[in-house]
Parts: sequence; C-alpha cells; structure tokens
Amino acid sequence: MNKTLIYDWPTRIFHWLFAGMFIAAFFIAKTFDDDSAVYPYHMLLGLSMAYIVILRIMWGLIGSRNAKFSSLTLKPKDLVNYLKGVLYSKNQINGAHNPASSWIALIMMFLTLGLAVTGYLMTMSLYKELVEEIHELLANAFIVAAVMHVSGIILHTYRFRDGISLSMINGKKNIDLPNEAEINHTYRFAGAIFFVMFLGFILFLNNNYDRQKQNLTVLNKSFQLGELENNEKGENEAEDD
Repeated sequence: MNKTLIYDWPTRIFHWLFAGMFIAAFFIAKTFDDDSAVYPYHMLLGLSMAYIVILRIMWGLIGSRNAKFSSLTLKPKDLVNYLKGVLYSKNQINGAHNPASSWIALIMMFLTLGLAVTGYLMTMSLYKELVEEIHELLANAFIVAAVMHVSGIILHTYRFRDGISLSMINGKKNIDLPNEAEINHTYRFAGAIFFVMFLGFILFLNNNYDRQKQNLTVLNKSFQLGELENNEKGENEAEDD
C-alpha cells in the first residue's frame, strides 16, 4: 500500500494551531471566572483562531489542490453514502477529504468567525444579553462539532485503516488514490510564511494588550476584555458610601 501525499504544510500547521488554541480557550473558559486575570486570554485566543481561519480561507483559494475549498466533498448524497460506508463497509476509498471531514471543517471555521464577531459585540456591550446567548450557543455547537470530529476520526481509523489519524502530521494517507488526489509539493515555504504571520499576530496582541487594565487597543480604539473596570467602579462606589 502506497503512502499518498495529500496535505501540505500550511494546512497541517493551521490544523494543529487551531486545535491547540481551541483546547486552551475552552480550558480557560471552563476553569476561570469572568473576573479572573486569566479569562481575557480566552478572548485573545478566540481572536487568534479567527485570524488563522481568515488565513486558511485565503489558502483555500490560492493553495495546493487539496487545500482548496473546491476539493471538499459537500454533496449531501456523498455524505449519506460515506456514513453508510463507515457502518457497513471496510472497502470505502475517499480522496483527500471525506464528506464528513469536509462538512465539519467548514462548520468549525464558520462557528469560529461567529464566535469572534459575537465576542467583539460583547466587548462593545451591544445587545449584551442577546449576544451572550448567541455566543454561548455557538460555543456549544463548536464543542459538539469538535467531539463529532474526533469521534469520526477514531471510527474512520478503525474501519478503514488508511492512516487518517496521522495524515495531519505526516501529510499522507496509507492508501492508493488516483493521481488527481495527490499533491506533488509540501509547500514548506508557504507553511513557514503562514506560521510567521501567526506569530506576528500574537506579537501584535501581546504589544497592544494591557494586562493591568485588561483591555486591548487596536487602531487607537480600546476593547475591555475583562471585568476589572466594572469591579474597580464597584469598589470605588462602595468606598464613597
């Protein structure tokens, strides 16, 4: 069985950065209270996730064959047939993206952008209660999608043994695929640029985030990420009384 190269470096780098930041953001949200000095990093991670999603969308338009959105399998009929194959067949052969992974990738990117937009609106206190409910709904949907994604990888690996669980590490599947499903280059230089752009954004956030005031300044506009300001007002009012 040949190992077929299907994923380039930018795609793999995006995958692991995205997964790592989601885990970190989820951990912070579930572990620390809103008034904790650590909690704003949940929001900074969310912004970083949205940023690399935008980079991934750009790569999905100009990148390698299997990185492009045109390579995704999004027909509902193909999804139904794939799910049937997971349950009843061990001989199913998929290309770079199976229908389930195609759908879940788009859903998780859409949810990330939605979370970033609602998170921004929360810092602006616009329709606060409604926006918070939408944000929580999107967050719960993201968690469900992440669980489905991991469960799908485990089930797919058990049924088809095609190396999908390692494909985002080595970029390859242990399966014979048509020539049009294989890429010829790993695009390491593009991957390096992707990673440098990510680090540049992290440095930008670090330089513009005031840890004491818990606010982020972008283009001379300040966004309150923590509850410190409200707490200080409450303390001042209590002292005045």
